[in-house]
Amino acid sequence: MEILEKVAYMKGLAEGLGLETKSKEGKLFTIMMDILDDMALELQDIRSEQGDLEAALDAVSEDLSDVEACVFEMDSEEDDDEGVYQTTCPNCEEDIFFDESVLEDGAVECPGCGKKLEFDLDGPDEDGDDNFTIEGSDD
Repeated sequence: MEILEKVAYMKGLAEGLGLETKSKEGKLFTIMMDILDDMALELQDIRSEQGDLEAALDAVSEDLSDVEACVFEMDSEEDDDEGVYQTTCPNCEEDIFFDESVLEDGAVECPGCGKKLEFDLDGPDEDGDDNFTIEGSDD
């Protein structure tokens, strides 16, 4: 039996006892039953809102799971791409990402400034810097 039903049952019992509502004790019992009735209604509303919140939280949790799956899938794809390289354009300092096909070509166009960067695949120079030149520059 729900709390609201129990309060209604208690009110019925009180009416059956024939309590005088004008006496001090009758007034006290009437006020107490009204308070219990209000509390039972409030609790019923809280439980209903809690159910709505649980449903919304479940939906958010499912959406988050979908997002996590996408992110972790992208991370694993990036980990699988061992042939992805990165350098910084010496002209505009834009980060450039490229794969092995660009290394085979020996050059890449900077997406930031449009300059063509040519790579020397012999490795870093004495300073530890990447070996590449910008087309049209004096380097």
